[in-house]
Amino acid sequence: MNGLLLRWGAPLIGAAVALVLIFMLYGSLDFGKFLDGLRSANLIWVVILAVTILLEQFFNGWKWRQVLHDVKPVDTFRLTGALLAGYGANVLVPLGISPLVRAWIIARLEQLKMATVLTTTIISRFIDGVVFALFAGVLALVGQVPQVEGNLELGLSVAGALNIVLFGGLLWAMFRFRTLFASDGPVICRLFDWVAARMRANGPGLRTAICDGVIWPRNAMRRVAVFVGAIAAKLIAATHFVWAGLAVGVVLAPWDYIFLMVFSGFIMVLGRFVRIPGSFIFGAGFALQMLGVPPETALLMILFNYIMTILLVVGIGLIVLWQSGIDIRRAHLEAETLNAGL
Repeated sequence: MNGLLLRWGAPLIGAAVALVLIFMLYGSLDFGKFLDGLRSANLIWVVILAVTILLEQFFNGWKWRQVLHDVKPVDTFRLTGALLAGYGANVLVPLGISPLVRAWIIARLEQLKMATVLTTTIISRFIDGVVFALFAGVLALVGQVPQVEGNLELGLSVAGALNIVLFGGLLWAMFRFRTLFASDGPVICRLFDWVAARMRANGPGLRTAICDGVIWPRNAMRRVAVFVGAIAAKLIAATHFVWAGLAVGVVLAPWDYIFLMVFSGFIMVLGRFVRIPGSFIFGAGFALQMLGVPPETALLMILFNYIMTILLVVGIGLIVLWQSGIDIRRAHLEAETLNAGL
């Protein structure tokens, strides 16, 4: 009974909150204006939006390549495909399996240990968290945020600082205790081996594979490239609303697009923790509302972003999964097995 409540309670509560937020944001929506805006949208800008969505993922793949390079050089397009496959699997099977799927694909194609590849994806994600926090900090410092009730600059500063402490601290801990985790003596290592044995996994071997993935590029240029890739991906992500806005005749100030990316990003992360479906739609909707964009136009901009992302991610992701020799059902089963083994 408790398991049933845990499984269905949080999603049902999240769905109820989502309905309340939809009513708050779009309760006064003029559907006629919405349809007129949709009919008159400039599809050229929507195509450019689609290109930049893929370009963002390409830079994420290129950044991951720099982290993974000293383990094994892997082609950027292959890594980008694995990223899309992971996101696609997560859209169809929303259990947070995307890191496991992409690590499994690359490990399978490159004859690497899955735990090693997964660790490099975690490092890459932590770098993203630090860079995202820096964007939030710069935005708060320059003060280019909408003037609304409450201190939004302070909120962004605190959220950015917490992000840096969290992700920066986790990165430091990974590299600081890498050698300790590889040894057999410490209590935490023996506990890890005991848990792994209960799951029919080789504890010492798994620890070694994880530690092999805790790696930082030896080449100085690659170290710089890790952050260049992360920053480029975030800047490209900020332009998504540029193209979606131009499609419906909306032009905002440059810093407004950074604000949209940061604010909606924080709401997405929060939504994942509290299990609110479609948190990006609400976060971006609130942000556009603060910027004075009419609700009909704001919803069009959000839907262009959301639908194009889903179509591209799921479409290309499924093709990559198919080329890797698995379908989505098998990807789900493999990810659950790997998750249990880890």
